[in-house]
Amino acid sequence: MHENPRARRRGRSRREQRRRRRARRRRIAWTTTSVVVLIGGATTYAITGSDSGESSASARAKAPSAPAVSARAKAREVPADPPKPLPSPTPAQKPFDLGPALAPVTALFGDNRMSVAILDVESGAMATYGHDAFDTASIVKVDILAALLLQAQDQGRRLSTEERAQSAAMIQKSDNDSTSALWTRIGSAPGLDAANERLGLLQTHGGKGTVWGITQTTAEDQIRLLQSVFGDKSPLSEASRAYIQDLMRHVVGSQTWGVSAAADSGTIALKNGWLKRTQTKKWDVNSIGRIQHEGRVYLMAVLLNGCSTQEVGISIVEQASRASATAFSRKLREKSTT
Repeated sequence: MHENPRARRRGRSRREQRRRRRARRRRIAWTTTSVVVLIGGATTYAITGSDSGESSASARAKAPSAPAVSARAKAREVPADPPKPLPSPTPAQKPFDLGPALAPVTALFGDNRMSVAILDVESGAMATYGHDAFDTASIVKVDILAALLLQAQDQGRRLSTEERAQSAAMIQKSDNDSTSALWTRIGSAPGLDAANERLGLLQTHGGKGTVWGITQTTAEDQIRLLQSVFGDKSPLSEASRAYIQDLMRHVVGSQTWGVSAAADSGTIALKNGWLKRTQTKKWDVNSIGRIQHEGRVYLMAVLLNGCSTQEVGISIVEQASRASATAFSRKLREKSTT
């Protein structure tokens, strides 16, 4: 039995029409619809197809998931860990110039160089003389302890028994062996510099290798360090600050010279440094600390180098401390009455 050719053509025509209709519906169904909806700050994507011929699975794989996009959106709006303002000793007003007050002292210098910075804790006013960088000698030991405590905080731990013994010897007795051990423990100069970035020290750079005593610093940076130790706005925890303060208040009697000469009442907290340079045979003599003078609390740093002897250096540092505190107190009284 033979099929009618006309009927066969009509059948093919109907099948072709049905095929075209199905293809048209598929094209409509695969037309890309991309919708971005913001809900409560999060971004979600609804993708039903691709106009590039990719499968819907491939398109979904390339689209960011809701949690990932949400995290990015939040990151743009609020930083995950906003940086904290760095502590600064620089007051809003111009620092008081200690040059005239220190003229009788600087007349004794010879080849000496000196820098002084003093901060009134209550008002934030500051007085300065000189801005050069100096060897730290042993005043760096406060900085090393601050770095050690910051690292311990980051690790969520307390200092070990050995670390506490070394820290006490380093600050109270200025023991060099303990200092060298802790210098290595904090990662030497890179570890100190990393801590100082957090402490807000801008002009202090760790000594090379094992020579921590020739770390370079300025008097103003030492005020920044003291602010981190004695002030509330500090990356150091309250417990860490209290620990350093206690050690600085109990240095051995033979090492209580320096900025303490300007104190007339209250508890003194300080750390001194002295170093004879091998090449020049001259002495670096430095003193930093917290004192009370004429009813005011001061943070003070006196840095000196080029001294013929340690004793001469101590004498100059103490004269400079007294002259600076007296002149600064007079200036603050004058300002308060005007």
